[in-house]
Amino acid sequence: MANPEILIISILRALTEVAMLSLLGQGLVAFLAGSRRATNPVYLLFQVITRPVLRIVRIITPQIIIDKHVPFVAVFLLFWLWILLAYIKRTLCGIDGLACG
Repeated sequence: MANPEILIISILRALTEVAMLSLLGQGLVAFLAGSRRATNPVYLLFQVITRPVLRIVRIITPQIIIDKHVPFVAVFLLFWLWILLAYIKRTLCGIDGLACG
């Protein structure tokens, strides 16, 4: 890559994708495993991956949002962050005259 800013934006976008897909995977495993999700190793792996994101979202959201709804808010915020990073990357590529994929 010719531009380090584009590399940084691409890395942030990839991390956003990992966090968002991990939250969705955790929700799917929770739905399929039901009450036994606490012993499911895949669910526990997703829980380790998503814990930092959920903590940050809990800090930035008002207390009126209950803890049960924080993962939904996190997916919503991560989706819009992903869109914003895609727009920034496209803009930077346009400014530099690069054909970024």
